Amino acid sequence: MVRINDNYAKLQSSYLFTTVSRKTAAFHEAHPEREIIRLGIGDVTLPLPRSIVRAFREAVDEMGEGPTFRGYGPEQGYEFLRKLIAERDFQARGARIDAAEVFVSDGAKSDTANIQELFALDVRVALPDPVYPVYVDTNVMAGRTGAFRAGRYEGLCYLDATEANGYVPEPPEDEVDVIYLCFPNNPTGATASRAQLERWVAYAREHRSLILFDAAYEAFIRDESLPRSIFEIPGAKEVAIEFRSFSKTAGFTGTRCAYTVVPRECAAPGPDGAPVSLHELWSRRQTTKFNGVSYPVQRAAAAVYSEEGSRETRAHLDYYLANAKLIRAKLVELGVPCSGGESSPYVWARVGGDSWAFFDRLLGEAGVVCTPGSGFGLCGEGYVRFSAFNERGKVEAALDRIGSMAIGG
Repeated sequence: MVRINDNYAKLQSSYLFTTVSRKTAAFHEAHPEREIIRLGIGDVTLPLPRSIVRAFREAVDEMGEGPTFRGYGPEQGYEFLRKLIAERDFQARGARIDAAEVFVSDGAKSDTANIQELFALDVRVALPDPVYPVYVDTNVMAGRTGAFRAGRYEGLCYLDATEANGYVPEPPEDEVDVIYLCFPNNPTGATASRAQLERWVAYAREHRSLILFDAAYEAFIRDESLPRSIFEIPGAKEVAIEFRSFSKTAGFTGTRCAYTVVPRECAAPGPDGAPVSLHELWSRRQTTKFNGVSYPVQRAAAAVYSEEGSRETRAHLDYYLANAKLIRAKLVELGVPCSGGESSPYVWARVGGDSWAFFDRLLGEAGVVCTPGSGFGLCGEGYVRFSAFNERGKVEAALDRIGSMAIGG
């Protein structure tokens, strides 16, 4: 008789963004005459830049000709893209990453979910609260937690990210093994300073811990004093893995391309206590379970680094940041405490009370969709996240509607 993985029974009834979509669809069905403006899920709305589309099209044409057709590509990604990533995203900022340490994939979500397969079930996992739900749910699925009680899973080490600490938690006093960090942060929009990341790297080196650093939103950073990679911190290559994505950087949410950097120096104890290369383990995992990103998509991603592509993608990022600035300014005007919206496309707002109740009220009264903060963790209760990924006119219309509600003060 087939039995399910019992750990799935610990999960909450549905994934956060699935619930948001379901509730939004139900409202639309009940009120088809109402226009809904979505400032919830972080999906891009601007079309792919022309230079990227052109590279995509040319690569598809190559696939239609015998001499240039390609079948299975290298699971780790084509060298032309990995070399550009290493040079432009890391070496240009003083981080000693080479192409062999870059693994191209179909999404940072997939990679941050799958990386936990490399670790023993009894490792102690630490993660901020609030946090991107994938980090939590995949460890629940694997069996690293106990039951869900009072808003948290037993067995996980939660690091409170609050207004008091600027949503950047300090390393714990207890010893933990695997640490998830995300900066610029999803959902709070907070960024970490160099000094703050230095403390995390020092902690990981002292305790032989591993940092899983999600930098999917690094391209939104405009303050050059802020690190955009964990590998800008000395000593991080021995204790960190970094995840990045072209989804928000270049509008690839529907095209799917990302990458993970696993340095050769990064290792963890094996069954006999001897160090095992995580670079080799991730390579083994990918070559077994992943057949690589398509050639046309990788050619399109490479176009991001061209002079024209860099200019076009920068313009898109600035457009979303301008939306975020408008959202933040309106909330401040209304007396709503908030963070983010400066080096991040997300604005985290303290609205008080029950987050889902506010979601329902905002949808019902204004026809605007946000994301309830409680879906990101216990510390998210009383907050909501607004996304800047929409057309300017719709953002302005949504803010006019929000301004007519009594939500501040």
